[in-house]
Amino acid sequence: MRMLIIDDSKTMRNFLAIIAEECEFKTDQAKDGQDALEVLGSRDPFDIALVDWDMPRMNGLDFVKAVRAKSEYNEMKMMMVTTHTAIDEVAEALTEGANDFLMKPLTKEMLQDKLKLLGFNF
Repeated sequence: MRMLIIDDSKTMRNFLAIIAEECEFKTDQAKDGQDALEVLGSRDPFDIALVDWDMPRMNGLDFVKAVRAKSEYNEMKMMMVTTHTAIDEVAEALTEGANDFLMKPLTKEMLQDKLKLLGFNF
């Protein structure tokens, strides 16, 4: 299983990568949505992307929209992992193509539970 972790915080990317690798994911990282689009185009397909909302150059919501506009990524799941908690923001992200939403701060167990709900077995 392959995971793309997109967050402008290197600390958060590394934290999520440690959890993902414990769950048997191979991970790649990107510091914003623009970098993530470049990674998507240069690597084998990803099963899931963990996407922060607030990032420079291209935010997470714009990344989700860009990815959902390309049919080759239809099978990739996307989970917003963010401090945004307003119900209208959650609804917007889900409407635009995110499969799930996880609020920061988070724990290892919270992320693992969400991954299982999305159908990943580890």
